[in-house]
Amino acid sequence: MEDEFYRIKRLPPYVIAEVNAMRHAARQAGRDIIDLGMGNPDLPPPQHVIDKLCEVARKPDAHGYSASSGIPGIRKAQANYYGRRFNVDLDPETEVVMTMGSKEGLASLATAITAPGDVVLAPNPSYPIHTFGFIIAGATIRSVPTTPDENYWRSLERAMAFTVPRPSVLIVNYPSNPTAETVDLAFYERLVAWAKENKVWILSDLAYSELYYDGQPTRSILEVPGAKDIAVEFTSMSKTFSMAGWRVGFAVGNRKLIAALKRVKSYLDYGAFTPIQAAACAALNGPQDIVEKNRQLYQKRRDVMIEAFGRAGWDIPVPKASMFAWAPLPPALKDMGSLEFSKQLLTEAEVAVAPGVGYGEDGEGFVRIAMVENEQRLRQAARNIKRFLGSMGVNTPAA
Repeated sequence: MEDEFYRIKRLPPYVIAEVNAMRHAARQAGRDIIDLGMGNPDLPPPQHVIDKLCEVARKPDAHGYSASSGIPGIRKAQANYYGRRFNVDLDPETEVVMTMGSKEGLASLATAITAPGDVVLAPNPSYPIHTFGFIIAGATIRSVPTTPDENYWRSLERAMAFTVPRPSVLIVNYPSNPTAETVDLAFYERLVAWAKENKVWILSDLAYSELYYDGQPTRSILEVPGAKDIAVEFTSMSKTFSMAGWRVGFAVGNRKLIAALKRVKSYLDYGAFTPIQAAACAALNGPQDIVEKNRQLYQKRRDVMIEAFGRAGWDIPVPKASMFAWAPLPPALKDMGSLEFSKQLLTEAEVAVAPGVGYGEDGEGFVRIAMVENEQRLRQAARNIKRFLGSMGVNTPAA
């Protein structure tokens, strides 16, 4: 029975799955659910990328095993992207590996570098793989805050002073999923210095590298001189090019960590389907106007959502990046908790969101809202929410 398996016993129930199951049941019953729960892009990839996929898939020799670490062209394309975007030099042979999305890459690296009992520092709240990839590999997690303020640095110092064994890995994720918080280059400079002083590896998840707003580009930890001595960074094509289901991601940076990841992956997989890798090359090397177009579209959705939900009586902080808003529960309903609030919002307002507690105990009191519906649907969601809040006795602004 599954509850007797060691690693399964270390995994708690997946809270978000509870709301997902309710959403599925409601849709099966014919209800029109506005799904702002899962970060699943609703936009198609660029046409030239789809064309390249089809072209290569028609070749008889394109259907065999591929390269686990990525074909040479895709690793070179990713190195060129880092050069263009961050002015970072990467060796495609030793400092770049393709992963099946950043999620698989993080999990495989956790398997590669973790011994049972190792202590890993991970943000709370955080995207589940940041903790559970290491828990599955046998590590113990010590939480640090997600918000990058002075309390963050105090938490790091306490962790190093009072944890046995001393933590060996720190995970950072900015723009953050789920909180959408961002950092500047000064933060990364301080972090690299801290990691070198404390002999800690840094794993940076930069999955939302291109979804930034208000003309404030995200930064890479690898921009800091010497960062490659202690850091690897994960990126993904899921959001940048609306290729979530294609499962194309990368790890780049420290040669020792990249070599460990390549070694483990060589035992676990044969890499992504070659036509997908060729199409991903076309995305990285081809016209980049789609990236700016998607960024502007998400920013417009963000502005519509913040304005419409605010008029409905739910004030939400404006996210600076990512495809998510991290929304505190309306004050009058805070005692309900994020899971129950999410369930009632789904049942009564036909709007699905992700309960914050699903991202860690410090996510309680919040929900994550994904900007994956068009502006018309976001306004409809706001109207539904206003009715729901009114029925719960929450004072909502006059129309």
